This record gives sequence, C-alpha cells and structure tokens, in this order.
Amino acid sequence: MKIISYLKENQISVGVIQDKKVIDVSAQFPDVLSIIKAGSEGIEKINKILNSNPEQKVLKSENLLSPITKLERNVICVGWNYLEHFNERTRQDINLPDKPTIFTKATSTVAGPYEDIPYPENFTNQLDYEAELAVVIGREGKHILEEEASDYIFGYMCANDLSARDVQQSHGGQWFMGKSMDKSCPLGPWLVTKDEITDVQSLDIYCKVNGKTVQSSNTSLMIFPINRIIADISKAMTIMPGDIILTGTPSGIGLKQNPPMLLKKGDVVEVHIPEIGGIKNQIVAENVL
Repeated sequence: MKIISYLKENQISVGVIQDKKVIDVSAQFPDVLSIIKAGSEGIEKINKILNSNPEQKVLKSENLLSPITKLERNVICVGWNYLEHFNERTRQDINLPDKPTIFTKATSTVAGPYEDIPYPENFTNQLDYEAELAVVIGREGKHILEEEASDYIFGYMCANDLSARDVQQSHGGQWFMGKSMDKSCPLGPWLVTKDEITDVQSLDIYCKVNGKTVQSSNTSLMIFPINRIIADISKAMTIMPGDIILTGTPSGIGLKQNPPMLLKKGDVVEVHIPEIGGIKNQIVAENVL
C-alpha cells in the first residue's frame, strides 16, 4: 500500500495510490500519522474502502507532500553506515564504530518529494546530498530484540539527508546544526507499507544530480542492518509510531567527488529506490525575511 499526503483544494488530504490514481481517505483519517497509530486496524479500514469501488482521481505530482507532514519528534539518523562512505570521512583519525552513529535532524527539515529546497547562503557554501532509505516506525517499543525489530516497522520512504559540510565540522564535532537547515530532508514520494517490500536489505539506492548518477549502492551493504539500528536505538529511548529513521548514505557524496560536486542554485537532485519510488528536488534561492 502506498499512502500519501497531498494538497486537495488547498487542504492537506490523505490518500492511497492505486493504479496510478489516488483514493482519498481523509474522511476516515485526518493525517497519515493517524493511520500509522491505528496499526493493523487502520490498514483493515483502508482495505475496506479500497474494496468498495471508491472514486479514483488523477494526482498531480506537484500536489504531493511529505507523507508525514508534521513530525512529533526529530528525524533520527544513522551516519557512516556504508563502509565506502565511512572511508570518505573528513576525520580520518576516527576508527570504524562498533555501534551505529546516531544523530538527529530537526522537525523543520521535512520537505515534500518534489518541493524546491532553499539554499541557505548565509549559513553554508558546502551544501551536499545524501540518498537514504527512510524507515517509519509503526509501534511503540523499548529494549527491542534485533530479531523482533521488523515487527515495529510500518513502512519505508526515499529520503535525501541534505547536509552543510562546512557547518558539520564547525560546532565541536556535533552534526546537528549542519544537518538541520529548513527543508533539508525531502521525503516520499509516498509511505510504502512494509508488506510491499520483498527484502528491505536488498534494495538498490541511487542519487542523481542534474541527471548524472553520483551514488549507486545497495542496502545489503549497510554496516548495521535496519533491525540492528532499531534495537540499538530502543535501548536508550522508546521508539514511537511515526518516528522516522534515516539509515545512512552510500559513498559518492559531493564533497568527495573529483572535482567536488557541491550543490548550487538550479541543481536538481533525485533519489530513487526500486519498489519504493523516487523523489526529485531543485535547489533554489532562499527567501530571507
């Protein structure tokens, strides 16, 4: 099932994609988070709607929003989760961690799958891309066993963890500021329920900039698989329905291209993961108030 948030008559609505058209379920669910929190009962309710010969409408891609439009908590992120990307690190004196490297992005980073992304020129001159698989949590849990972690997953999205490389290194080694620019985490194009994915640890993942492939890898190459990530995070904090976890980016970031390929205004960045879909965002000038 592909669940979306979209604009309908200037209102945020909730729908399900079927046969490339949208079936609106806003009368039953005010937002996607309410579907996630409803769990299996929510999915059953949607299936009844889909089986009732509902009205289907054409959806314009420009009306798609981030599937989860308002986050209740920061986006949880994993750094250095592909070995070749770890080898791209700026601090070569850091050894390969034996546990996932966790940081967060602010809730205001969320953007739509085709939304323009503002370039904060007064903040950074090293804006970079990071194609990632996003995991959406469906159940509350703590101290979760690794072998049971998949039971807590609701579904998956494409993500771009846009980063300010210079800022990442200028706050005492803390990445939060360099990762938390407004609109620096486009998500989507929809939330795909986990039953739609054959093997989440065997998905190709790509990033293109202006049509050129700059990242190409597979989730089988993650150092820490998704179940391990969830288990480790849940040792410290209770995971909640609607939590979003970015699972790391492969090698090929712009800073380490030869020559460097840092983003500039006008660039178009795409992230694609088969079985999930693709997002495409243009970098534009920031409107400074």
